[in-house]
Amino acid sequence: MRRIDTAHRLRGPAVATIAALTLAGWAVPARALPRAAPTPLAPAAPVSAPDVAGAGSFDLVRPSAHPVELRSAPRRLSVTYTYEGDERTFDDFLARTKTNGLVVLDGRRIVAERYVKADRDTRFQSWSMAKSFTSTAIGIALHEGRIRSIDDPVTRYLPELRGSGYDGVSIRNLLRMSSGIAWDERSDVPKLQMAANRGRPVGKLAARQVRGWEPGSRFEYTSMNSFVLAKLVSRATGMPYHRYVEKKIWKPAGMASTVRVDKDSNGDSLGYCCYYATDRDFARFGLLYLREGKAGGRQVVPRSWVRTSTTPSASFNPGYGLHWWLGGDGRGDFMAAGFGGQYIYVSPRQGVVIVKSSLSAPANDRREALTAFRAVAAEVARTR
Repeated sequence: MRRIDTAHRLRGPAVATIAALTLAGWAVPARALPRAAPTPLAPAAPVSAPDVAGAGSFDLVRPSAHPVELRSAPRRLSVTYTYEGDERTFDDFLARTKTNGLVVLDGRRIVAERYVKADRDTRFQSWSMAKSFTSTAIGIALHEGRIRSIDDPVTRYLPELRGSGYDGVSIRNLLRMSSGIAWDERSDVPKLQMAANRGRPVGKLAARQVRGWEPGSRFEYTSMNSFVLAKLVSRATGMPYHRYVEKKIWKPAGMASTVRVDKDSNGDSLGYCCYYATDRDFARFGLLYLREGKAGGRQVVPRSWVRTSTTPSASFNPGYGLHWWLGGDGRGDFMAAGFGGQYIYVSPRQGVVIVKSSLSAPANDRREALTAFRAVAAEVARTR
């Protein structure tokens, strides 16, 4: 039986590099910035790739002066699981999904960590895992009274959206992906990303969205919702989104490295994607939620928000909270998920966090990923 061996790199086919932004594989890992050097990120692979939001279109979020320590405690884990009637190994899953970064935490102990054409200082593209950071920022702003209620209409804070499909739609309905705007994620996100690449202000695109169905009546995954929420954070707090994330999340949660957050030509952080961070810092974010919002002995995220955002937000989709995907089956696990196989998985019951970064992955691999992560979490708990 094959094993997860923290002393060796992933086995299997080499991960191919990609030199262009394509629908088949958007995620290109970005190499580490020096912690204090505000210089552009270079790709980890030998072939260069374009910036996701255009040259220089990003902000830097600085780390904590006192990072949360993650202790290396390698452990051999034999992991198999059954999916669609087949018995599979976790190693094979990692190879098939072209994984080039993996961190498994047992509390604050790193029990498995491996990289392919990358290392612990590589900044990986988050893609839609960023949505869970945006949700966290909303929760903190709500707790501080900067946002009166998530049942407020977004136009209370962003009056420029009056007359658009977002007019009168509640913050809650954006968070649970039920805004009612006419949107098709498969076809509209590439257009959105291309517009950002070409220097168009995304806020103007948001103001052009039209109503397609009754808000709060169904689930429709919509990245534009997350952009609007990030812009709302800036407007409600009087602080740029990336700076609020730095002050309220990144530093107090004990992150160890600088992160890049992409923005549009108007200076608005995209919010739905494009955090470039190390897998260890993504794991620290998972650890923050594992500990119900606490880090370094302080409550960083309100415990009530952690619980609310990671429980079903609507009867029409019990598998989604407030910008978090839920495991279901009464297990209480949840994860942030991004295009191409990016994951932060949290199992409160077993005290485990798993981060996985990939160049690309098969479409709709989230169900298998959940099954595989649950098997790893169970094995970590069993061998504790």
